[in-house]
Amino acid sequence: MSGFINRRDLLKGGVVAGALLALPGRAMAQNAMRAFEESFGLPPQAMVPPAPPQLPTAVEPNPAYDARLLEIAKRELQRAGSTVWRHDIVGIADFARPSTLPRFHFVYLERGEIRSFHVSHGRGSDPAHSGFLQAFSNEPGSLATSRGAYLTCEWYKGRYGTSIRLEGLDPDNSNALSRAIVMHPAEYARPERIAQWGRLGRSEGCFAMSPDQFNEALWNLSGGRLLYADRIDVA
Repeated sequence: MSGFINRRDLLKGGVVAGALLALPGRAMAQNAMRAFEESFGLPPQAMVPPAPPQLPTAVEPNPAYDARLLEIAKRELQRAGSTVWRHDIVGIADFARPSTLPRFHFVYLERGEIRSFHVSHGRGSDPAHSGFLQAFSNEPGSLATSRGAYLTCEWYKGRYGTSIRLEGLDPDNSNALSRAIVMHPAEYARPERIAQWGRLGRSEGCFAMSPDQFNEALWNLSGGRLLYADRIDVA
């Protein structure tokens, strides 16, 4: 290869440079680099992929949505009948919402109140870690979240500390006990993780909550109450 640039190349470069003088500084620099690469046979630089879209982190009050949660809580209690021991509070996980929003709802039927917290879904339900549950599964080894009604059972000490056993009451979650699908606290379910990662971490199919919020489940949901998981629509 020659160690010098011939006159034709200089003229070509001069024409390119002259055409770029009218461009703003940053655009001029980018176009100059591109022209240089094209002139001397260098491969173009790889395009940087766009950042993933940001998920919502707040939701406006919606009386129609709250009314729907109350309706579902009453419906599922009636469907479960005497299988559920305590009918004062129902937990509803709405996996139509992304993990960046409070989507685990404690429905207090006696006073018509709803309190909402964050909860993680299973990695098998969201392989790309989009923040949205893509699919439910009841299959062993799927690491996915299952839909349907659950009976909350006793506390026990597990991998994540004090946790709540769950018994699946529907064909869609009948393997909950054998799959060890439970409610438990987890650091990856802290809302602070959203600012760091853009979404919560994923569980192995369990209902994982922030450790400081999990006390709500221990005191208000365990001991024979109902938990219901699905995508909630508002007609």
